[in-house]
Amino acid sequence: MVQLSNDCFAFGGEMMAVDAALALLAERVQPVTGSERVALVEAQGRILAEPVVAPFSVPPHDNSAVDGYAVFFDDLNPAGETVLPVTARVAAGHPLGRDGQRGEAVRIFTGAPMPGGFDTVFMQEDCRLEGDRVVLPAGLKRGANRRFAGEDIARGATVLQAGRRLRPEDIGLLASLGLREVAVRRPLRVAVFSTGDEVREPGSALPTGCVYDANRFALMAALSRLGCAVTDLGILADRFDVIRQSLAEAAGSHDALITSGGMSTGEEDHVKAAVEANGRLDFWRLAIKPGRPVALGRVGEAVFVGLPGNPVAVMVTFLRVARPILLRLMGAAEPDPVLFAVRAGFTAKKKAGRREYVRATLTRGEDGLLTAVKHPRDGAGILSSLVESDGFVELPEEVTKVEPGMTVAYLPFSEVR
Repeated sequence: MVQLSNDCFAFGGEMMAVDAALALLAERVQPVTGSERVALVEAQGRILAEPVVAPFSVPPHDNSAVDGYAVFFDDLNPAGETVLPVTARVAAGHPLGRDGQRGEAVRIFTGAPMPGGFDTVFMQEDCRLEGDRVVLPAGLKRGANRRFAGEDIARGATVLQAGRRLRPEDIGLLASLGLREVAVRRPLRVAVFSTGDEVREPGSALPTGCVYDANRFALMAALSRLGCAVTDLGILADRFDVIRQSLAEAAGSHDALITSGGMSTGEEDHVKAAVEANGRLDFWRLAIKPGRPVALGRVGEAVFVGLPGNPVAVMVTFLRVARPILLRLMGAAEPDPVLFAVRAGFTAKKKAGRREYVRATLTRGEDGLLTAVKHPRDGAGILSSLVESDGFVELPEEVTKVEPGMTVAYLPFSEVR
């Protein structure tokens, strides 16, 4: 379970910049999950629990990079064509079984092991056969078209560091080392819940004044994509005793609890009191729009994350605050997402000292440069604006005005999946 101090989320400031918040979280949040060994076919998206060291070199032997003819470079006539007898044939997986001999050439194919002594390979299209002899042109450099043992990976090299989220190319690299399984972090156990008598399950009747629960489903999907083991606690009744007991029970078997909305101090908002009855709660007032209030704390040994209630604010704060917290709890050493410089295709004004996220899509101008086009609707409750956008334009604290043609930072949703 979680091994964090009770006050790891304590913050006494009035308003915190996004970068400062991320730096503080990076300092205070540590991995909480153990490890297990899984087959490579099950390792996609999992987080490495320990470094991977190459047990041998890849490739394990010198080999040909092309289909052609292997020769001794010193047998070549530097002033003109060279004619050599073709004495053998070497294919991938079928070594010659002896060292090469001076004065001969061997037919060789891509990936085939180079016989000892041979150091240069001619591409077959540059040569011509005359019976059992090959005519080689002048001008090829020593060592051409020869791949060296360990050219890709040297024996004993650390090829993947602990904390890496495994991608398909990583799985392929591990397979090239002959590994059938790998040590990864166990999935982070996260429980998600909603509260509110006005919130209803999709598929049920929708009385006047009620809404379907979109945030919970969006959060569960985002968590599943991160590789978390997600438990749906459903919609908890707006009663202090129900919420307190449900959180206490969930904390005993989960690493983190996440909800959205319901964190105010009104008579019908019991989440804050229920969390504090089981642990500790700290409100982080972030200088961010949409978003701002994010609740972080502890329920028993589980981390608690309370996000804002508006759908767009939920996704902004999940991607920029909750996601980094969860990845660190999972043991991931994932770098910050890459923001791309694009051209602004819109006009906007904002307050200084606050970071804002503008929903946008990318188009390519006549000059080939990418332009960010602002979504026409920017309310924090307009969920369809996220569906119709490709990412966020991130406007830093010091910016107060955006005009068409300005260079802005663009965060594609694909960078935080």
